[in-house]
Amino acid sequence: MPSVALAVTDGTPLFELAAACEVFGVDRGLAEPWYDFTVCGDDGAAVGGWLTAGIRHGLDALADADTVIVPSCRDAEETPPPTLVAAVRAAHHAGARIASLCTGAFVLAEAGLLDGRRATTHWAHTTLLGDRYPAVSVDPDVLYIDDGDVLTSAGKAAGLDLCLHLVRTDHGTAVANALARSLVVPPHRQGGQAQYIPAAVSHGPDHALAGLLPWALEHVAEPLTVTDLARRAGMSTRNLARHFHAVTGVSPLRWLLTQRVRLAQELLETTDLSIEQLASRTGLGTATTLRRHFKEQLGVPPETYRRTFRP
Repeated sequence: MPSVALAVTDGTPLFELAAACEVFGVDRGLAEPWYDFTVCGDDGAAVGGWLTAGIRHGLDALADADTVIVPSCRDAEETPPPTLVAAVRAAHHAGARIASLCTGAFVLAEAGLLDGRRATTHWAHTTLLGDRYPAVSVDPDVLYIDDGDVLTSAGKAAGLDLCLHLVRTDHGTAVANALARSLVVPPHRQGGQAQYIPAAVSHGPDHALAGLLPWALEHVAEPLTVTDLARRAGMSTRNLARHFHAVTGVSPLRWLLTQRVRLAQELLETTDLSIEQLASRTGLGTATTLRRHFKEQLGVPPETYRRTFRP
């Protein structure tokens, strides 16, 4: 059973802590086994500024976990607690995968885990992170970064995106999507999506792509092109690209390819269709094209992905 430990100290904000508990600490019967979830920290720590946490395991127990989640700091301007920094460093040395949510990246940086790595945090604190830890390559423009054994995320909802990404990595797309449906959140926002998108287009239900995106998802298996999307939306391809960047943070082609690869992931997990059949079902046309885009986005060929999630 994969184990996940959540690090809690006095003053830990509530949102990211709660997100990790909802994702890893609640077994909804989506995969067997789910996670062995443990909260580690100081008993009686004040959480969110007004809740008192009853904690059975100290921070030293982080070293026993497969994955350690480090939520936000109480105050990014303060130096992270030395006991937390030492415990996170020890857990990483013991082989744990370490993931920070929002300003939890400051703990990882203080522990030296981000030296020479690309990392992110809440956009409001990226400059501070880079100034304080010049050995870290800070990217202020992404939702989260997966660097293998160390992962960092931007603020608030991006922490939930990272948690879902970890579930997707461990259990596959179908399980992660089912969990997202249970939580009533989008199933997948790419880590490279922009943290902050200027509101040139309304992001509410009346934005310019409100009718196009659901239609495109329903027809993603068809050989749609960017020109087809622009024609459906009644705008030029240049105008479509502008709206896509404003609403999704990516280009129309990148969005379309992402949806197709995501569909291929689900079909690889849930069916015995051949790669050629999958290419046809996902609108990617040929097995060669499917393999190229699949490996580009996920780092492994579709056959390897299937063996991992459909033994």
